[in-house]
Amino acid sequence: MDRRRGMMVEDPTHPEKHDAAAGGRTNWLRAAVLGANDGIVSVAGLVVGVIGATPSRASLLSAGLAGMIAGSLSMGVGEYVSVSSQRDTERAMIDRERTELSSWPDEELLELARIQQERGLSSETAGQVALQFTATDALRAHAEQELGLDPQHLVNPWTAALASIFSFLLGALLPLLAVLLSPEPYRLWVTVGAVLIALALTGYLSAYVGQAGQLRAARRVVGGGALVMAITYGIGRLVGELL
Repeated sequence: MDRRRGMMVEDPTHPEKHDAAAGGRTNWLRAAVLGANDGIVSVAGLVVGVIGATPSRASLLSAGLAGMIAGSLSMGVGEYVSVSSQRDTERAMIDRERTELSSWPDEELLELARIQQERGLSSETAGQVALQFTATDALRAHAEQELGLDPQHLVNPWTAALASIFSFLLGALLPLLAVLLSPEPYRLWVTVGAVLIALALTGYLSAYVGQAGQLRAARRVVGGGALVMAITYGIGRLVGELL
């Protein structure tokens, strides 16, 4: 933009404009809901498989605890690595935006004005808004408007990792308690029933957080959990008979 003449002129050397809303897709709430769901399914499949092989409460306890601890740590490490990679990407995008602001300030101002026009503002008003945004905090304005990122609040890998660990532990605790506290004749069915109810709740919450269809998501999660338990129980029965 040529500020002396009030005209906006493109620089052919300026890069193409960015896609909006490129960041901020991972947050601690999503990690917590998915972590709880994984904890329920993983440990439920494990203890139901052990039920199929042996009625030993000690075997159920040791297998359940091992699965709960190993699974929670694995979830935490995986989430930390994933979110750290996302944070590195966000930082690189912001650094690139900082460089573009330094190298092509007029073209960046034009780009910001275009974004405001796409949101329904007139050309004149969009230009004024872009100038005000740039005067206040140019980098933050461009990062938020173009990239969907706030340079002061990038995703936190530690928050996501801890949310995954504790939610996995909480989810895993349900099938473990169900299998240990229920009477032996009803152990399998109590565990399966408790797990399916819990999966329906986590599936509903997961879809609610993502603003998707809750009932369809709940049915999908319940069906997947039931399939996991059926397979592991069958394998456990087969192993128990062979041994």
